[in-house]
Amino acid sequence: MARDPLPPGSTIGILGGGQLGRMVALAAARLGFHVHVYCPDPSSPAFEVAGAHTIAAYEDAEALDRFAGLVDVVTYEFENVPARTAEILGLRQPLYPDARALSTTQDRVFEKTFLREAGVDVAPFAAVDSADDLEAAIAVTGLPAILKTRRFGYDGKGQAKVATIEEARAAFRHFASPAILEGFVPFAVEVSAIVVRGIGRETLVYEIGENRHEHHILKETTIPAGIGAETRAAARDLGRRIAEALDYVGVLGVEMFVVRDGAGERLVVNELAPRVHNSGHWTEDGAVTSQFENHVRAIAGWPLGAVDRIGDVSMVNLIGDEAHDYAAIVSDPQARLHLYGKAAARPGRKMGHVNRVTPFAR
Repeated sequence: MARDPLPPGSTIGILGGGQLGRMVALAAARLGFHVHVYCPDPSSPAFEVAGAHTIAAYEDAEALDRFAGLVDVVTYEFENVPARTAEILGLRQPLYPDARALSTTQDRVFEKTFLREAGVDVAPFAAVDSADDLEAAIAVTGLPAILKTRRFGYDGKGQAKVATIEEARAAFRHFASPAILEGFVPFAVEVSAIVVRGIGRETLVYEIGENRHEHHILKETTIPAGIGAETRAAARDLGRRIAEALDYVGVLGVEMFVVRDGAGERLVVNELAPRVHNSGHWTEDGAVTSQFENHVRAIAGWPLGAVDRIGDVSMVNLIGDEAHDYAAIVSDPQARLHLYGKAAARPGRKMGHVNRVTPFAR
């Protein structure tokens, strides 16, 4: 796996032009790299901060081939890159995370199967390829359960809680695509581990964050999570184990449920994100090295930066019109505002985030 580190002046190619690509591009530029963003959307906010960009479909083999010839390494900011896209680029340039990590994490059945085979605790699950599969799936998961599309779901889209077979059938008709049924986990809190693993297999895990959602969208991540020390250590270990099992390179987000019962706290892994992650945005201002810089370091073959936090942190997403409160936000001396450069605020659209750090006492 090991190769010579990319020198400053090399070009990092990013598939996807949203806010995650934008923040990776900014981190890469600070380290002296050039950035070329590939995205079909001409209004992509990452284009504004990249030296070059390509507007083309992810299925355009000729455009992908030209793109590959202009970059030295390829990464992506979201997991819904077509598998064929990854295959084409992976034959031309180093691709991190690799095509195996992408294919494993972009399909929920593949992902859950991988986790279970790796010895990781997950909710009971079953594939639902047609409405005829629902009764057998419910026999595995029980009710209530969560019906999700196998691919492309995010921020609560493509999923529904179902309590009866009739509700499951109605939800499946609405999805009109292959799905997965997952047993309902009665969790106390959701936490996430942000893991970074380098080409040389060095692996670091940031402080575990506690996540709070509103309308199925992440609203706030607080550091440290309000869980026991043993649970925090177990979450870090799970993140490390999963990255190693995938032979992963780059930043990986691992979302977990914390279940509390008479025996204490236990962890159930919910989902993986093969990219920088919203719940890791606190690292921009609250850690020695941000997740974005460490992702760039990892895919470039550089040593990883320290992941120690510098204080207690709250990261709050700015959804829709909340971004219009920028003047009030920046009047707070503890607030660090990050806006994504999106042209229009819409309900449910992530427009930016704000970090508030309470440094450790000296």
